[in-house]
Amino acid sequence: MAQLDSARPAPYMHLMPKSFRIAPDVGGPDVGLAATADRAAAGPGPTPDTAPSHLAATSARPVIQVQGLTKNFAGVMAVDDVSFAIHAGQTTGLLGGNGAGKTTTIAILLGLLLPTRGAITVFGQDMLRHRYRVLPRMNFSSPYVDLPHRLTVRQNLMVYADLYGLDHAGQRVDTLLADLDLTAFTRRPAGQLSAGQKTRVALAKALLNQPELLLLDEPTASLDPDTADWVRGYLENYQRRTGASILLASHNMAEVERMCGHVLMMRRGRIVDSGTPDDLLARYGRQTLEQVFLDIARHPSADPTIEPPAESPAGTSARHRP
Repeated sequence: MAQLDSARPAPYMHLMPKSFRIAPDVGGPDVGLAATADRAAAGPGPTPDTAPSHLAATSARPVIQVQGLTKNFAGVMAVDDVSFAIHAGQTTGLLGGNGAGKTTTIAILLGLLLPTRGAITVFGQDMLRHRYRVLPRMNFSSPYVDLPHRLTVRQNLMVYADLYGLDHAGQRVDTLLADLDLTAFTRRPAGQLSAGQKTRVALAKALLNQPELLLLDEPTASLDPDTADWVRGYLENYQRRTGASILLASHNMAEVERMCGHVLMMRRGRIVDSGTPDDLLARYGRQTLEQVFLDIARHPSADPTIEPPAESPAGTSARHRP
């Protein structure tokens, strides 16, 4: 089994800045203490809305490189020998039906789950050994992960801003509240928000540290069409300004066609196809990604380990029937 850091933290401990760490990374007892000095010497983080200076120099190297990733839950293969790469400035869609392995894959990328086997590098660092070196440069958003209900919207965001060790945390929080039209709900407890409001707060949390890598699990769920369109535009503008990379898990195929330059199609824990949206449409002879999604979800011919279905009497493969 793959080995994680010497001391596995509790959930959300990965949000702590390096200066809060007690357990060192693998590589020696002094690494954790040295990281504090490194962080101080490095100075403040990137200027808001500007790409980090080192991004261009590393753009040729994948931001995420996954090889042979596998996760077995007591005999249930949630993720089965998955390999893929995501490059700087790219938005990649991670698509699949419920239970396809998308959320498990994202959880492993975040260091919240230990894989059964496989290798993961993010920004050139081995995530199973040195995840604290890159987690401050990442963030995650999902409307299905609740914030503490009794804390107000602003209190929640300030907690996360402090965990990330942000300079001028209050200013950053206020900017995001205004950008995401949440100023009116600043003092409202998170437990009293509507589903759409919670989605926007989750997105604000995900953008606090101006991440270079953003993992999004259905970022526009529960939003009305107008607000959802605005959020997509906001994310697209953020990516253009900062050069960030995005991994987007979504069931909204129009959203994926609009935002993603590359798509990974998952089925039963495996990546069964990938390519640009136009490539997939041409390969399956379809007009929309939703039709491609249904072909893969409903017909085992999309799985390379299963024999394709017999041709229909009309000579048309079942997966290409209108």
